[in-house]
Amino acid sequence: MKKNIVMIGIMLVLALVLIRGTKIQSVEEYYLTHMEDIQEDSETVTISIKCDTLRQPENWEKLNKQLKDEKYVPNDGVILPETTYVLRKGDTAFDILKRACQYNKISMEYNGPDTNKYSTVFIRGINHVTDYSCGELSGWMYKVNGSFPGKGPSAYKLKDKDTIEWVYTCDLGRDVGDDYYEKIKNQKNKKNGNKTDSEKQDTEKESAVRNKISAGEGDAK
Repeated sequence: MKKNIVMIGIMLVLALVLIRGTKIQSVEEYYLTHMEDIQEDSETVTISIKCDTLRQPENWEKLNKQLKDEKYVPNDGVILPETTYVLRKGDTAFDILKRACQYNKISMEYNGPDTNKYSTVFIRGINHVTDYSCGELSGWMYKVNGSFPGKGPSAYKLKDKDTIEWVYTCDLGRDVGDDYYEKIKNQKNKKNGNKTDSEKQDTEKESAVRNKISAGEGDAK
């Protein structure tokens, strides 16, 4: 009888040691540590992060002095080259960006969906390069399969084989291929045809600042 009690006690001690020595991962921690575990039947997406616009002379001149360093703005402008990761069920453009930054130890700053009227996450900065780092029309934007989505990254659900590109704009998207605000400007100019050139510039500037949220969320179209 005593022998059985001793054996049970030993087994309980061993069980406690095993439990304490075993780290239980959350779902998100599991996804993070298995980002590159691509199997034959895995759904995948490709993501890249670039700020090559900042290497253009006119933009480099405006860039915050403390960011004029290759560790923040690489010579080729590539913070994260095209990399393929496993896509998990329900993943959004924000989920993949956050996971990729954590996995590659790239800093990322963002505001939650409760901070803006669009109820979506707003990307403030990547690799210490933030919105307004290169003037009031600068910030982060993203494309999926070559197009700028009309919604924020936490509202955009990804599908198998999607390609996500995070790009830094210094001109409210115009320098990275987004003409949405150019169309808005033209519409405003038609409505404000009697205003002076100076007043028109002020109108565009106010509109740009008012809608700045799109520089991290996609366009608020």
